[in-house]
Amino acid sequence: MYKVPYFDLSDEQFSLASDAVMSAREQSWCAETNYGLAVLRYQEVNELLKDKRLIQGSAAWPAHNGVTEGPFVDWWGDSVLNREGDEHARLRRLMSPAFAPLVIRSLLPRFEALAEELVDAFAAERRCEFMSQFATPYAARVTAILLGLPEGEWREIAASASTLGLALGVRIKADLDQVEAALAELFDYADRVIADRRAHPRDDFATRLVEASEDADRLSDRELRDAIVLLIFGGIDTTRNQLGLAMRTFIEHADQWELLAREPELAPKAVDEVMRIAPTVTWITREAAEDFEFQDRRIAKGTTIHLFTQAAATDPRAFDGADFDIAAERARHFGFGRGIHHCLGHFVAKSDMSEALPVLARRLRNPRLDGEPVYLPPSGNTGPVELPVAFDSA
Repeated sequence: MYKVPYFDLSDEQFSLASDAVMSAREQSWCAETNYGLAVLRYQEVNELLKDKRLIQGSAAWPAHNGVTEGPFVDWWGDSVLNREGDEHARLRRLMSPAFAPLVIRSLLPRFEALAEELVDAFAAERRCEFMSQFATPYAARVTAILLGLPEGEWREIAASASTLGLALGVRIKADLDQVEAALAELFDYADRVIADRRAHPRDDFATRLVEASEDADRLSDRELRDAIVLLIFGGIDTTRNQLGLAMRTFIEHADQWELLAREPELAPKAVDEVMRIAPTVTWITREAAEDFEFQDRRIAKGTTIHLFTQAAATDPRAFDGADFDIAAERARHFGFGRGIHHCLGHFVAKSDMSEALPVLARRLRNPRLDGEPVYLPPSGNTGPVELPVAFDSA
């Protein structure tokens, strides 16, 4: 067997968008890593995401990084993300109503108004720190609207969600104390929401989730709390990061920003194109549930397989060039996963970003960096921490 490339995914400087990864993609469909096997090309990623011999592999992430016990390990391992079979289906069924397209569409005017409100607060200054003044409050308040939480509490839940997100990066072991403190804060917040909805039910998703827990065959108290925490965390952390990556990408492609300002109906395609080129989730993890052969390799049961979605989504075998073009017709990207573990909140994430980006493009003309950005490590879940932006008024 030919020798395949090797990558150290725990290296904080390793980037899935690097020339090294793109060069490796031309040599081989896969690479060895310190965590397991990496898959680099579109066709192979597409096939393996639908392969029933693989199960979700994210539960092993803490252990790969030397974290084997504690509150985060327990919560992460028991979440709907890492359940399989009937248990996974049951939890998805109970959580899905919050993300129904009919529900989301009714909220789109509120999302657009929120984007306008946030821009109003800094438009006259012709500069902003994009992450703290737009991306974070937008993601947090959209999540609050969706779940029926008080919008005024967005700072509390956003701070905890941001810190919890550090667990999905390669610094998890060093950040574990902060991560577990943030998880405890979100547990306390979820407990308060549960107690309030039991005492004062209302017409919102949090109440519907609480009412589902009253049937012992459906959601246990722990599952209820864990689900609320996951919905808060997932709704805020990934949307915030993806909005920051979108702004950075458009700063680098001014012609596409102008195109979006002229043709706001391109917003859904713009979201897809950003997630193809610059996703916050740079790989999807699976685990071999049995021994099997794929292509020219024998894969042993228990092998962790990282599907490099960023490399796959710019694979020239599947895409006619890797240029950023929001009007192009593209093959489907993997930003929301695929198969039974397809992202539960994909419709709301795409919808809320599709409302925000046209507002930003119309009102923040000629955006450019206004200082040095600060980023999370590019390996694992990534995105800007600070993104200073200057712009011209519309």
